[in-house]
Amino acid sequence: MNLIGTKWKPLILFHLLEGSLRSGVLQKQIIGISNKMFTQTIRELEKDGLVKRKVFPVVPPKVEYTLTERGKSLESVLRGLDAWGMQDSQL
Repeated sequence: MNLIGTKWKPLILFHLLEGSLRSGVLQKQIIGISNKMFTQTIRELEKDGLVKRKVFPVVPPKVEYTLTERGKSLESVLRGLDAWGMQDSQL
């Protein structure tokens, strides 16, 4: 729970289940997250080995995030939480 037990971490990880996303695209998909909180959260996920950051040497800078193998191992947990949330919203 220490690795994914915040408001934003599961959402970021869930969006990365489908593959790599550019930083701006990923941030736009997470409604309500501030730039500061996105940066802080993505850095924590990187530090914990769940997300990998790739910087492309172009102008303007291009940064992509992808799940590591350790991050991918959370897929069943994340999909289970999503299914549970969808089921709960139908009650």
